[in-house]
Amino acid sequence: MRGISIFAGSVYGNAQHVAEEVQAMLEAEAVESEVFTDPTLDDFINSESIVVITSTTGQGDIPPNLELFYAELSEQSPMMNGKRFLIAALGDSSYGDTYCGGGRQFNELLNKLQGKPVADMLEVDAIETLSPEDEVVPFIKKHIDALVG
Repeated sequence: MRGISIFAGSVYGNAQHVAEEVQAMLEAEAVESEVFTDPTLDDFINSESIVVITSTTGQGDIPPNLELFYAELSEQSPMMNGKRFLIAALGDSSYGDTYCGGGRQFNELLNKLQGKPVADMLEVDAIETLSPEDEVVPFIKKHIDALVG
């Protein structure tokens, strides 16, 4: 698809809600987007640009709804060839070293697949921010032009 593909990794629905808020903002900015909560490798390959909004579960793990997708990306290694991406990681800094682990794993993988980050990964700390969309939406909005190039 042309536009921005949003891959949302959520355990309790928070990251999905944030992804839907980002999608609403993009629509208001006349940017086509789609939210994927159960994505396939084809969804990834057919994306023009990518936003990953993910929480972290367990010991710094990717949420269950993106585990198979992440594993398939890792195994198949579809090269991004400079495709642009942004990552917003939701976490809780009281978990120490595993803070934002889901986002960090995606950041590492997309860089390995030769994607082009348009900004450093955004880390949103649940201890400091009750409504992560208040940080993520402006972050994505700031980088729309770089994403859709």
